[in-house]
Amino acid sequence: MKTIKGLILFSILCFFVACEGPVGPPGEPGQDGETLLGSIIEIEGDFTPANNYNIYYAFPSNFEIYDGDVVLVYILWETAQTNSGGTTDVWRLLPQTVALNDGVLQYNYDFTTADVKIFLEGTTDFNNLLPAETDNQIFRIAVLPAAFAKSTSVDLSDFNAVMKSMNLNLNNIDKVNQTLSVK
Repeated sequence: MKTIKGLILFSILCFFVACEGPVGPPGEPGQDGETLLGSIIEIEGDFTPANNYNIYYAFPSNFEIYDGDVVLVYILWETAQTNSGGTTDVWRLLPQTVALNDGVLQYNYDFTTADVKIFLEGTTDFNNLLPAETDNQIFRIAVLPAAFAKSTSVDLSDFNAVMKSMNLNLNNIDKVNQTLSVK
């Protein structure tokens, strides 16, 4: 009797283990087989009276950005020495404020799904700014999906942490070599 019960239980167990459901629908394709978490674009420009102290970047027509996406802009603030004797770039999240002798200067930005505008504001006379404050300014624009930006525990003010959390490296940065226009 024990043998018959054991065989019946074994048969039922084999039946359930052998059951297989239907194959689910395929997922959406990723880029090169990977999930695209975000994009980084590097731009360089000058703040001048001719461009009203604005640097304007229009996203290319083949670049998709959605209403819920988050756009962050970082400025290359300085180059610092590392412990190994090399140098490393120091990136700061905008806005950044600088106290000058004649007032305050702030680097700030706004964005839409079509463009990013980086601009100067403050109480200082922009015509008296030094070239180091206006010329050859380098920025990195990070476009993050809203779900990533909301759910991440990454410090978004730390550019290197954002890059690492998105599994990006310096080769993934799209460096734009163009004259940036005024909007």
